[in-house]
Amino acid sequence: MAHITNKLANAFEGALAGGGDPATSPLYVFGPFLRLIVVAGVAEITFGASIWLVVLTVAAVSAMYRLVMIWVTDGSGGSGLSEEEFGGWAVKVNAAITFIEYTLTFLVSIAALVTFLADRFPALNDSFFGLQYRTIVAISLSILTAWLVNRGPRMAARAFGPATAGVLLLLWVMIGATIWRQGLRLPRLDLRAFSPAYLELTFGGYARILALMTGIEIFANMVPAYGGPAREKSRKAFGSLLLIMGTTSLTMLVVGPAILELADPTNEHVSVFTQTMDRLLPAPLPILGTSVGVAVLLSAAAASAQGLQNLALGLKYRHYVPALIGQRNRFDVADKPAWIEVSIVALCFLLLGTDEETYLAVYAAGVFILLGMTGWAAVKRLLRELRANFTAGHLATLVGTIVGAALVSAATAIIFYERFLEGAWLFLVFIPALYVIFSYFRARLGEPTPLERRLGRKYLSTFPADSRREGGVAYVNVLVPLDGSAFAEQALSVAQTLCRAYDANLTLMSVHPAGRRRMPAGDRRPLITGEQTEREAYLAQLAHQLQRAGLSADFAVSFGSVADEIHALARDGNMDVVVMSTHGRSGLSRWLIGSVASSLIQRTRTPALLIRPGDEWRSRETRFKRLLVTLDGSRAAERVLPHARAMATRFESEVLLLSVPDGQDPASPGLQQLRAYLDQVAATLRDEAIGVEVLVTGAEPAHTILETSESAAADLIMMATHGRGGIERLMLGSIADRVVRHTRRPVFLVPIRGR
Repeated sequence: MAHITNKLANAFEGALAGGGDPATSPLYVFGPFLRLIVVAGVAEITFGASIWLVVLTVAAVSAMYRLVMIWVTDGSGGSGLSEEEFGGWAVKVNAAITFIEYTLTFLVSIAALVTFLADRFPALNDSFFGLQYRTIVAISLSILTAWLVNRGPRMAARAFGPATAGVLLLLWVMIGATIWRQGLRLPRLDLRAFSPAYLELTFGGYARILALMTGIEIFANMVPAYGGPAREKSRKAFGSLLLIMGTTSLTMLVVGPAILELADPTNEHVSVFTQTMDRLLPAPLPILGTSVGVAVLLSAAAASAQGLQNLALGLKYRHYVPALIGQRNRFDVADKPAWIEVSIVALCFLLLGTDEETYLAVYAAGVFILLGMTGWAAVKRLLRELRANFTAGHLATLVGTIVGAALVSAATAIIFYERFLEGAWLFLVFIPALYVIFSYFRARLGEPTPLERRLGRKYLSTFPADSRREGGVAYVNVLVPLDGSAFAEQALSVAQTLCRAYDANLTLMSVHPAGRRRMPAGDRRPLITGEQTEREAYLAQLAHQLQRAGLSADFAVSFGSVADEIHALARDGNMDVVVMSTHGRSGLSRWLIGSVASSLIQRTRTPALLIRPGDEWRSRETRFKRLLVTLDGSRAAERVLPHARAMATRFESEVLLLSVPDGQDPASPGLQQLRAYLDQVAATLRDEAIGVEVLVTGAEPAHTILETSESAAADLIMMATHGRGGIERLMLGSIADRVVRHTRRPVFLVPIRGR
């Protein structure tokens, strides 16, 4: 059966998933822009300068965000980079601005939507008992959007997913129609626009168009949603950004002059974009264009509500808001933030009306505060990297990033200067107020526990990946230590299963612990030579049999400490997993691989799949169909997850996630957090079409793991060799060691110590 994934496969899919908000910006930013410069009588001089300044800013900031996408791949984007470079205060400032921006996105999107509807149905501008019909429509659509979003992301995707493709198609149709009807006429750059007489209006127009920049941060937040290794994910996310922002910029350059020529910005009843559609496109395409615009604006509003849901979850886990705000409903989403947002939006519509220009000033101001923080955080990191490794390339990147950050900061200053009295002043009230609120709840609720810090993020996305490997790991090189005994050879069956599944190379090795023999130095060489010949013949015969069975196999013989030699070959031979029996016996030497495994795991990063020889078939066989994965809420314990994902994907396995609460009361907050943690890990695996069950039970970890492996009929136990969390510790020599000694089933151990 082919693997099915919910990850974004390419840049185009990502553009459709996240581009709704920025792709709609040409539909509404030209109105306030043209009203400013046309009424002032300066459009002939300042129009082109404002457009080209915007395109330059988009290019510089996009290049800056290419770095952000490489550095920060967990979805926190510019906010994550700001936190890393500036500290905890940046988290609260970013959270405050993000809350405001999501709400403003909803406001602007719904306001622009009803404007589009009113273009076709002018009666919406009429009033009913002093309340415009468009206001009633706006509030009704806001409630509908929140209701759909609160029914889960799948419902939202079905309702709003196709809209972005429609608006991209509309923009390209408008670009083509403009060139077909009027030729390619780019905005003229008149340098008089930068003279003192026109400079204020040039930058005023520039500030009014800059709302289109909202799209850039979206794609930095989407990096984990793509499939593939981290670098590939960041490349795809940047490709999505280029598709959307490139289309938006091209629309500005090609369609912008046509809008200036064909539309009347003083017409308060029909938007300038709709007027231009009516002039350029044959019927019924303008009507279809309006329908597409309405759909994608609704999609942008829905995306803002979903973003607020995720923000609330993250703030809840970090104790910045009460737990009630982030409480999940039966559709597994935090529904209260969406209703809070809609309540604020409805109040704004009732008090301030539904003209999108009313909200654009505050909207653009917040965007550029966030982009400015990200820009200077990037500059700070690049300066540190440049000091560590000075090269011409690093210097050029730093200079380009400084230009981008300076442009964004200048745009922020311009927006606040131009639009301060129009609403930008609200940021000086709301940001400190929200900062105080977040600080209050953090002080009241206390520092989050280590487990709470782990909640709310996507698992698996932060682990190193390799292009050859599913889930960041694969088993391309498999090592099997043997000592000549039938007990040790029982590991071969499992090793062959892995090698066939991954088309891997199998290396057999045997170690003679020569240092333990007491013999005269003169007699040592012949004995070692004979031992080596005997072992080489044994391994060569096994390798030949494996090769005849269609496997790639080779072998190696060494002398010395068994654990040291296995470790050296695993490291130098780039082995992905060591498959070994927990003990074996030979006539020439006797070594307990149980103790060898313990010693090996303490010094290597190479995982070990341990087989316990015996007459019971379950002790020496696994088809990897049911995996028992133990977690305790710590990052160290999660080192097992990429391996579980890789095996589950390749072998179509079911995964049982187990955590042992150590006798906590079922109603205790710690136990509830543990369940929430496992549910989120499970959700990440389910996103990749892996069947997952979650179990929180027991009081004593080793006993619970052993008992669960039997009752759940697990054919492989998977665990990290140690992990420190608030719930329990999984350590080799204690829990893992007891599990290996007493289980009848194979055990997969992932060490966390370096080589």
